[in-house]
Amino acid sequence: MQNRGSNIVLTGFMATGKTSVGKRLAERLGCEFVDLDTLIEAEAGMPIPQLFSERGEAPFRAIEAAMVERVARRERCVIATGGGAVVDPRNLTLLKDSGTMIALVADPATILARVGGATDRPMLQGEDPRLRIEQLLAARARAYAQADVTVDTSTRTVEEVVECIVRRLEDPPSSHSKE
Repeated sequence: MQNRGSNIVLTGFMATGKTSVGKRLAERLGCEFVDLDTLIEAEAGMPIPQLFSERGEAPFRAIEAAMVERVARRERCVIATGGGAVVDPRNLTLLKDSGTMIALVADPATILARVGGATDRPMLQGEDPRLRIEQLLAARARAYAQADVTVDTSTRTVEEVVECIVRRLEDPPSSHSKE
């Protein structure tokens, strides 16, 4: 794993565990936890679903890019990104340069079960949430594949995912690896 900066960046689709794993990983490593979505909501002065409904996706992505720039300059943080943050090539580069990028993945059925009937997921609005999940996963696959490590969270607990990540950080492989 090529270690550029000192951060650990968690990326991946919604409901793959970025926030819960990120909080626990930061605690375990004695680092600060930074949730990009929380920063976006603070900057916008409203929850992300409201930002999407009132202003649309483009303003959301603009705020997201500004927050990525801000957090990428920090040191020794565990950063949880939003699911689409790394699709923007500039965001991807900034985040990769800031540290080790770890993609958390899960299969569509697991993602759907985890989000359940949540109505606060702007990217899943529509008639068929499972189809939308599959479409978004396909569209984001190339960006997620840029991570240094990929960990499948489909059947793992938060603690098991944290253990996988810690093992990878302690004994990094020479190139991208899947866990």
